Order: sequence, then C-alpha cells, then structure tokens
Amino acid sequence: MYQFDISGGSKADLYRDLLAALDALTVDERDPIANMANAAALVWEFLPDLNWAGFYRAVEGELVLGPFQGKVACIRIAMGKGVCGTAAAERTTQLVEDVHAFPGHIACDAASRSELVVPVVSDGRLIGVLDLDSPEPARFDAEDAAGCEALVALLASRIS
Repeated sequence: MYQFDISGGSKADLYRDLLAALDALTVDERDPIANMANAAALVWEFLPDLNWAGFYRAVEGELVLGPFQGKVACIRIAMGKGVCGTAAAERTTQLVEDVHAFPGHIACDAASRSELVVPVVSDGRLIGVLDLDSPEPARFDAEDAAGCEALVALLASRIS
C-alpha cells in the first residue's frame, strides 16, 4: 500500500504534502466512491482538530451523504440549506468560524463549532462538496480554504 510522511512544519507544507499524497492515491483509480473514501480518510488522518471530514454528493438536486470519517451524519441536505447546501448552491467555499452564528446551520453533530465546505465542480457541473467540521471555534482559516480548494481541484475530475 502507500506510506506517506506528512510532517511538514508549516500549514503550506502540510497541504502541499497532502496534495501529493492525494494525487498518488487517486491518479490510477477510476471509481469516484473509492477516491472520495481515500480522500476523506487522508484528510481525517492528517488535518488536526477535526471531528468530521467527508463528502456530500450532488444527486438529483440535493446533497446526499458520501464517504466520510467521523460520527454519523445527516444523510440529505437541501441545496441552499446549512453550510453545505449554501456552498453547493453558491458554488463558493464557505469558511465558518462559528457555526452557531450561521443562519440555518444544520447541526448533525452538536460538538461542531467551525466548518469549512468546498464545492466540487468538474466541467461546470456540481459533483458535491468537501465538508470539514471541527469542535474548535475558528479552526479554519484562509490557508485551510486554499489548501482544501487545491485538493478539490485535483480530485474533481477523479470523482466525476
């Protein structure tokens, strides 16, 4: 199997190494579910202070739970609802320092305090979203958003 040493000293180094690891894991695999599963596991293992990491897939006009790591989750989310639905509907990254202050936040896990959601788009088509939750308030910053956007950009064509 694969052995990765993701031990960069800075956040930029961490995301650079994560991107290389994700590329190696998914480059020869054509199954989108397998690629989402490995991506979720990789992010879960190497990003600190997460309580959920995974995907919601765009299916028939709503978001449906995909591969993830963490506690059980909401199965379906309407477009435009909550942080994930907003990211999907607007096709923009949502970086939320305090989920309790986000209008319409969907609390799948009451322990979540902050959230980062990145839409996955391939050839102009919404594939789904990458969703990261943390029990730490303001856990995510612009570097996390940029790093996760790079991960999603690499992965988009491999899960479409």
